[in-house]
Amino acid sequence: MPLITLTTDIGQQDFIIGAIKGQIHSKKLSIQTADISHYLPQSNFAHAAYICKNAFKFYPEKTFHIVLLNVFESASDHFLIALYNNQFIICPDNGILTMIAGNIPATIGYLPLLKAKNMIEITQVLIDAIEQIISGKTLSEICTMNQKIVEKSMLKPMIGNNWMEGQILFIDNFENVIINITKEEFEQERKGRKFKIVFKRNETIETLSDNYASVHEGEYLAWFNSANYLELAMNKGNVAGLFGLQGFNDENFKQGNAAQNKWFYQTIRVFFE
Repeated sequence: MPLITLTTDIGQQDFIIGAIKGQIHSKKLSIQTADISHYLPQSNFAHAAYICKNAFKFYPEKTFHIVLLNVFESASDHFLIALYNNQFIICPDNGILTMIAGNIPATIGYLPLLKAKNMIEITQVLIDAIEQIISGKTLSEICTMNQKIVEKSMLKPMIGNNWMEGQILFIDNFENVIINITKEEFEQERKGRKFKIVFKRNETIETLSDNYASVHEGEYLAWFNSANYLELAMNKGNVAGLFGLQGFNDENFKQGNAAQNKWFYQTIRVFFE
């Protein structure tokens, strides 16, 4: 049975998500739908990519992933349909595809939006295309193939001889803080040495924990979460709110010095010795 996931920045306070699901289930096909998130922040593509790539990998082959992020940031006459890891990612041509995939997928189609202007008209075009693919059409039959696309890359941690600096990718519902440092990157730079994680100027953590229960209630910790990203957390507390930590925002690079004043709220450093 075909499966379509929805990941959006729309929220669920109005009719849009319900209407999109209605469009899907109005097709004469047995299609399942799954919600990943409808609360992606429009100005934080890194956050959105983190959510998408770490959720998509658990879905079966031939799943269709519709990603609606900052759809109306600029005028566009097409969406992208990419075949990646034997799944389809359908999204605006605004850079989110390469952030999710980590590169340019080998198979990408330009899907024309025709006269679609609003969200419901656009999603109808996307769902019609999915129906055609399920019915046996190839991407090349419904899309213009392998044209130039907008590319964006995930921020990488900065590396020095005895240190690395990461940015806050994501703050979850419990105000745990996820950093753009993977376990592999951390261990590659650590080389078996002792370390000190420093945030908010002088708060430090010098050990890695297995999970939240590894420390007493009210204590903070660092660990590598189920996506293998470095996470700062507090047992039964909110580390982001307590220390004023903030998620990285794509607008930072457009704000000059004003953004620099907030930089230490959005980064952490690891020192090795």
